[in-house]
Amino acid sequence: MPAVDVSGEFETIAKLLAPLAHPEWGRGLVDDVAVVPSRPGFDLVLTKDALVEGVHFLPEDPLDTVAQKLLRVNLSDLASKGVEPFGYLLACHWSQRCGWPERQAFAEGLARDQKEFGIHLLGGDTVVTPGPASFSVTLMGWAKAGRVVARNGARPGDAVFVTGQIGDGFLGLKAAQGALTLALERIEALIDHYRRPMPQTAFAEVVRDMATASLDVSDGLIADIGHIAEASGVGIELDMERTPVSLAGQAWLETRVDRQAAFEQLATGGDDYEIAFTAPAADEAALRREAERRHIRLTRVGQVVAGAGVRVRFEGRPVELARAGWTHG
Repeated sequence: MPAVDVSGEFETIAKLLAPLAHPEWGRGLVDDVAVVPSRPGFDLVLTKDALVEGVHFLPEDPLDTVAQKLLRVNLSDLASKGVEPFGYLLACHWSQRCGWPERQAFAEGLARDQKEFGIHLLGGDTVVTPGPASFSVTLMGWAKAGRVVARNGARPGDAVFVTGQIGDGFLGLKAAQGALTLALERIEALIDHYRRPMPQTAFAEVVRDMATASLDVSDGLIADIGHIAEASGVGIELDMERTPVSLAGQAWLETRVDRQAAFEQLATGGDDYEIAFTAPAADEAALRREAERRHIRLTRVGQVVAGAGVRVRFEGRPVELARAGWTHG
């Protein structure tokens, strides 16, 4: 049963969600629609992701962090396309455990990230379900007309880059499940990354201006780079030992006997929400300057070649992978 009685959909909307609405376009969430004016010279870009309890987050995860992760995985999609976000539609499927305090926590998480990323709620729906809780967001943003960076623009001779660090999503899930033995501060950092990944929104304009192909890393670095290769009709050579890892990831690597297998787990685990992209190799110095200005780590992990698919190497030797990354049912 819920922790407290919840009067219903309208009280949840009026007391928790209406304060998050866009001051003009959201109509205070008292109408059935949101009205977004056109913006001359720009394309309206939309993305949608869902989180399901027991699949994308753990039943014991605090709902404020679930709300933040929900927004951030969508923000990551738009950032990887060079898009500026402005608002979102929200669907909440509250489970029986989602009483008023849990709903309040969820709304507080949304409020924190709305402020951090400059976005507003435009509308949506809330229902109660007898099954596990689930939430989805349709996030909207503006891109200069014709300037959205797709997956299909990679060309032989381009270099392959990734922002941030890879593997903390995989390790963070294990840490949250109590399956890692590391120093407490490392465990806490990994759990925080798993629950609240940080989208690279500050890098969006660099992607827009300099990338030839781009996407965010959600299924795993190798799998997602494979998506670029497939869409672009090219081959990509990936040097797995270049996979950038965090201090916590490095601490975990030091406990592994089989270093190659450990890197493979990090590069295929998914849930990282960094940006993987291709760009002309000649632009590497300029890209690094832009990353440094934004205090973003940038790593060159491979190169685009003629051919098809991803060819993975580890310290110069070809690697046959059991799997490239996460696959959705």
